[in-house]
Amino acid sequence: MGMKRVHPVGVLLVVLLAISSCQTIDVFEKNATLESHRWQAGDKPAFDFAIKDTNARYNIFVVIRHADAYRYNNLWVNIHTKAPGDSVARVQALDLQLATNEKGWLGAGMDDIYEHRIRISQAPVLLKPGNYRFSLEQIMRDDPLEHILNVGIRVEKEPD
Repeated sequence: MGMKRVHPVGVLLVVLLAISSCQTIDVFEKNATLESHRWQAGDKPAFDFAIKDTNARYNIFVVIRHADAYRYNNLWVNIHTKAPGDSVARVQALDLQLATNEKGWLGAGMDDIYEHRIRISQAPVLLKPGNYRFSLEQIMRDDPLEHILNVGIRVEKEPD
């Protein structure tokens, strides 16, 4: 019994149907890869995005990818936020919980890599129109901080 051949037009139709049936609420996601999987204290990846829809509410997340060898249950970061019209960035120190002693890693894992999307807005927020800049700075005692692969920012529109 031989393998059946799938017609390329059929595959394209299935993909198009799948895409059109999903309504995405993603506004922005970008990640920075850290060289040699080490996050230097002076390395502050920055992420720029624009907001146009001022009627919507948004959730803002920090995205962290790390190896299983990362040795802490948490990650302290400074989040520098510069909103439209601001002359200086607002700095907020956050303790991002990555694991518990009872459950282990809290993020999604594949092999020895774990990804965390941790919401940093307490509730969905209204954003003013214009360009935003977020930058992330690790403020742990280790410098460099080993086994951190990527860091990023994700912004999602709250569904109606």
